[in-house]
Amino acid sequence: MPSALPDGEPVPHDGALPAHALAGAAERPLGFYLHVPYCATRCGYCDFNTYTATELRGTGGVLASRDNYAQTLIEEIRLSRKVLGDDPREVCTVFVGGGTPTLLDAADLVRMLGAIREEFGLADDAEVTTEANPESVDPAYLETLREGGFNRISFGMQSARPHVLKILDRTHTPGRPEACVAEARAAGFEHVNLDLIYGTPGESDDDWRASLDAALGARPDHVSAYALIVEEGTQLARRIRRGEIPMTDDDVHADRYLIADEVLGSAGYDWYEVSNWATSESGRCLHNELYWRGADWWGAGPGAHSHVGGVRWWNVKHPGAYAAALAEGRSPGAGRELLSAEDRRVERILLELRLREGAPLSLLREEGLAAARRALTDGLLEKGPYEEGRAVLTLRGRLLADAVVRDLVD
Repeated sequence: MPSALPDGEPVPHDGALPAHALAGAAERPLGFYLHVPYCATRCGYCDFNTYTATELRGTGGVLASRDNYAQTLIEEIRLSRKVLGDDPREVCTVFVGGGTPTLLDAADLVRMLGAIREEFGLADDAEVTTEANPESVDPAYLETLREGGFNRISFGMQSARPHVLKILDRTHTPGRPEACVAEARAAGFEHVNLDLIYGTPGESDDDWRASLDAALGARPDHVSAYALIVEEGTQLARRIRRGEIPMTDDDVHADRYLIADEVLGSAGYDWYEVSNWATSESGRCLHNELYWRGADWWGAGPGAHSHVGGVRWWNVKHPGAYAAALAEGRSPGAGRELLSAEDRRVERILLELRLREGAPLSLLREEGLAAARRALTDGLLEKGPYEEGRAVLTLRGRLLADAVVRDLVD
């Protein structure tokens, strides 16, 4: 089952935020994340807050149904307008994730976007993204999304090799994600991403290179490549624990990352975040950059997390409980935390160091600055940016990013 929510203080019945969270809001970008918690089947590696029809049967009744989910989520969008009051900001990014958002009718996704447009307005250059399972869309579906205002789409490819997809419990046919890219382009999508996973048990270097080559052959303008993380409680973790399949070690992950950076870089894709490459600045995922730079976003849907002005909160996880709260006219928030200045400093280092532009050295304390000097000597930080007051990871630094961050936040 999905991982537990963190502890926190109660969210007010009406979802009201403290006054300081809204102070200066007009100067910060505002985005929306819309969570769709439904999947046709559960992938063995996934610990996201998602549910299959079998898992929902008898646990939430009609409230948990995906048939009326769009309307339920729209109620939270309306709640967000009340909570944010006379906030003048138009929304600059919308990201629909899951789960499998494209299990909903395309018209439902368009309605959800329409509610944001109606309540807040969309910036003229707003980025509007949905994730999609390759087997859950067709040209007509994509055309409906594009006509409804979506301009970016992210397909879960993961691998081009059938035996790797089988280990991951992915159900799409090899070659289908690449065909989806062409269909999305034909529908008028300006920006298309393919998600890849490396380090799956049984995957070889040649398998990984084949997946990269297949992705590049489709010519998306963005590629994400993530190391497989085996989360406790997942089917994959249980299979590894029983000895059915081997655990992939960190050295293999490092080798695969180097292959990815080499292949993608040679094809004209520049890294702009440790796990993300794009063919141009306009091809970057603006919504994810909003997270990495600590801007404001409202996360609507079961288990979704939000952040506004140093206040972070999260919704109840189950679709039935989520729908029940909104039906009763109360916030679906399960808990929240007020971030201190120190919390926000540490988070800026954690997130901004992953970016191509890096993190300002001014965020570091004396111990962190000493660690930065050591990292520079060890070839983990780039010399030029360091001399200009920024900590920017080298390729070797990216391989050891988590360790570098731990040292710099001291």
